Amino acid sequence: MVILSKDEVVSKVFNNNIVLVNSSQEEKILFAKGIGFGKKNGQTISKGTKVDKVFTIENQENIVNFNEMVRKINDDFFAVCEEAIYEISKKLNDELNEHIHIGLIDHLFIAVERLKNKEEIENPFLIETETLYPKEFTLAKIVAERVGGYSNIIIPDGEIAFIALHIHSCINNGKISNTIKNTYLSSIIVEHVEERLDIKIDKKSLDYARFCTHIKFALQRIMENTCLYNELSKMIKKTYKESYVISKEISKIIENELNVKVTSDEIAFLTIHIERFKASKK
Repeated sequence: MVILSKDEVVSKVFNNNIVLVNSSQEEKILFAKGIGFGKKNGQTISKGTKVDKVFTIENQENIVNFNEMVRKINDDFFAVCEEAIYEISKKLNDELNEHIHIGLIDHLFIAVERLKNKEEIENPFLIETETLYPKEFTLAKIVAERVGGYSNIIIPDGEIAFIALHIHSCINNGKISNTIKNTYLSSIIVEHVEERLDIKIDKKSLDYARFCTHIKFALQRIMENTCLYNELSKMIKKTYKESYVISKEISKIIENELNVKVTSDEIAFLTIHIERFKASKK
């Protein structure tokens, strides 16, 4: 619950429960039961009014893009998307990067249009996304149900995975390009392991889930330069020679893609996971 600290002037009414106000060069989306009922643009919502939630957009580039999107998308569709974002925020009990109000809604608008036109949406990283970001994938299903229900379409799993990437990026730094790059990189790494070991990895297996999760956090550590110490590095290198070589090859892929240095400790951790796949082949 939020109590408005000053009068706010309505610039857009999306429905009875969601309004947009322009406040000190910021855009604010207000959620409260009946807050938009009978309201018109230019009218005032009084100081002291209780609202359930306030989403603020303050980055100037985001404000421009947001207002442009508001002009092109119909109010009901926009309201359904915002209600879904509000639900995500409540379930996470956390603030989302403001870009979600632009990136996710614009993506949903285009995706719904494509699905209505019977266009097929393929996502080569569906399983990787579901494995790497299970929490976000579950939340994406909520968004898909709300938006799909309003639009009278079924949103497929491939599209739900794209929604999950948007959610993940806005829980973190707001950059979906980094999220997609890391998901792509995980897929490339898995393909390399399959080729080198001449196996087909079961993407529903526990080993695969562990491997993807390890890659996800390893990439995060490498980018933040907070790599773990592995006291068994020398023993792992000596004991699992073939897997260590493959792990070194993967480290080169990561270094070339991200322009970072992968430590010998991280290579050793990765070796253990590759050895599991090698053992499963036997």
